[in-house]
Amino acid sequence: MPFALGIIRKLADAGHEVWASDDYGMSPGSHSRFLAGHFVTASPRDDTEGFIGDLERIVAEQEIEAIVPAFEEVFYIATRHDRLASQTRLVASPFATLARLHDKASFQRLVTRLGLPTPSTVVACSDDELTEAIERYPRYFARAAFSRGGVSLLTNTGPLAGSMAIGDCHPTESSPWLVQQFVDGPTLCTYSTVHDGKVSGHCMYRIPRQWRHSTGIQFESIDGTESLSLIEPIVAELGYTGQISFDFVQTPNGLTLIECNPRATDGALLMSSDAIAGALLDPGPEPVSVAAGEQVQLDLAVLGDGFSDHMKHLPASIADLARIHDADDGWHDPLPTLYSALALAHFEGRSLHEHEKLFIAMAGDISWDGEPIEGMSAADSRLLAELAEGSA
Repeated sequence: MPFALGIIRKLADAGHEVWASDDYGMSPGSHSRFLAGHFVTASPRDDTEGFIGDLERIVAEQEIEAIVPAFEEVFYIATRHDRLASQTRLVASPFATLARLHDKASFQRLVTRLGLPTPSTVVACSDDELTEAIERYPRYFARAAFSRGGVSLLTNTGPLAGSMAIGDCHPTESSPWLVQQFVDGPTLCTYSTVHDGKVSGHCMYRIPRQWRHSTGIQFESIDGTESLSLIEPIVAELGYTGQISFDFVQTPNGLTLIECNPRATDGALLMSSDAIAGALLDPGPEPVSVAAGEQVQLDLAVLGDGFSDHMKHLPASIADLARIHDADDGWHDPLPTLYSALALAHFEGRSLHEHEKLFIAMAGDISWDGEPIEGMSAADSRLLAELAEGSA
């Protein structure tokens, strides 16, 4: 992920010795010149115990002082939280905490209980319940309880209306769907670092450009005061530690919470080297906030977007390429760009024709969609059952 590469560069720039690992040898971040070295591990999803064993070996051999997860491998790491935390510092929460936030239905129950603003929501666990739920709202927005990257979206409003048919959505008790009243307003996002329930770093940003109305490719920081006041009760309630991100809709009455990703996201690209290093590894008494007006984009994606839809976005893409700096600017670190092209070519073989399938393919070995994880504790297994029942 681009933000994983950004975190690597910024931690190294701030003076840390950084080692990277991935289960895919051509992962772009593993080839940054800012690394002391990199490793290829077993697949977190397909061989969780082998993956954890690889991390333990790397920690011991390289005397690693902290593990900073970068994407959904955090869920697999968290199932062995105590085991890994006994060997090194783990900048992540236990599995039970992460699962409550990653499950969108559980997250909605939490924010409702805390009295925070969120849309009217119905959880559907079958095809019939989904049909009944969408009939409740003249304008609705529905998605799987376990999803990411703007995929698996069902709506009758906005630019994504009709992009997915209801017949392609099949909720179950273990994999439900959320149906919400559509909320008008721009989508805003946050990226934060948290230690023991206290926010140490915070960035709120808007996404001026998206790839096919889903994944962001251009980011601009805005004032995060209001969003900070809304996420602080959540992380304090759970005693959260690690990176965490939230999506909001800006309404005339203020921000409305939509969902949570208990992991890193693109907001990390907007934080300076010293800010993110301090917030992640050496937190101060007050949160480090990103000032409004910082801008960054993913140039290759912006250029590609310019050639989509019969090149109607090309003039805007050319203008943005001239005025907004790329996430790679100034690092003099060319190999990750080469490996990005190689990785894209590798995954395109399975999924060139659709962004959704491409994203799923690229995240496949590290994503988690609510299924039992190999070797997880009995307590965590019970939690998954409770989440499915809506009692956790």
